[in-house]
Amino acid sequence: MAALVEVQGLKKYFKSPRGQVHAVDDVSMKIEKGTTMGIVGESGCGKSTLGRTIIQMIPPTDGKIIFDGKDVSGLKGKALKDYHSRAQFIFQDPYSSLDPRYTVEQTIMEPLINARIYSKKEIEKKTTELMDMVGVAQRLRLSYPHEMDGGRRQRVVIARALALDPEFIVCDEPVSALDVSIQAQVLNLLEDLQEEKKLTYMFITHDMSVVKHISDNISVMYLGQLVETASSKELFRNTYHPYTKALLSAIPSTNIHQKMDRIVLKGEITSPINPPPGCRFAARCEYATDKCREPQKLEEVAPNHFVSCCRVREANSNL
Repeated sequence: MAALVEVQGLKKYFKSPRGQVHAVDDVSMKIEKGTTMGIVGESGCGKSTLGRTIIQMIPPTDGKIIFDGKDVSGLKGKALKDYHSRAQFIFQDPYSSLDPRYTVEQTIMEPLINARIYSKKEIEKKTTELMDMVGVAQRLRLSYPHEMDGGRRQRVVIARALALDPEFIVCDEPVSALDVSIQAQVLNLLEDLQEEKKLTYMFITHDMSVVKHISDNISVMYLGQLVETASSKELFRNTYHPYTKALLSAIPSTNIHQKMDRIVLKGEITSPINPPPGCRFAARCEYATDKCREPQKLEEVAPNHFVSCCRVREANSNL
């Protein structure tokens, strides 16, 4: 299957008084058309920055972003506007991402009006269709964000993202601010929309249960770098990187009689400011050796299963 999105050596650094913050550092990946790539990791690992850089909400420091076979890195003006009609972003908190002065109708209409290609009648018709598509009742057309619950607000955000018929959507923890019962409804809606409109997703989350449910492929991120990537089934069946194993061990169990073998990470987190070469997880890894101070890179340890860990690489080379 062809890749709709491909990033090559993507970097995003921010300046700070103490040096450069390596928020995204040499990330490469492919997202195939019609699939969902889950990006998982703890808070502060660079997941959201990666998504925003790919969408071109913030410019990359280095590297390439290939969209549908074309380099879209550093787009400006009309070219960037055209790209944003094909690639959209859904934010984590639906309340803060909606203008409190806009009604539901105005929120969904805004991108259609700004596109300047639709008549007033077409805009009204498309707004009605979008509300029906995401399950927002027409009686809420004139409602404001504060008059709705979190689930309805997130549905409005999704409708706005779909207004210009994008092909690719970055979902930045779109259900983490919602109640558990509402989370399932929104996840099912995203899956239904993907099937109906042949959408491609990058789904960012820190919840391994959620990412397993919705993703075709998963990339695990730690301090700006990918440490493991594989299909969803393969990652949960054969986990290699110590950090991924720690994340999986933290998944809650519904069986109160089952004894959970939790992996408790110890040690200080490596600073993202001018980090030294080598594995950034080494300071918290019980298996760390002097070899971990050498630069690490993703290498294939099983078919389409890539891991950045010298210990895993050596173990597999001895098989």
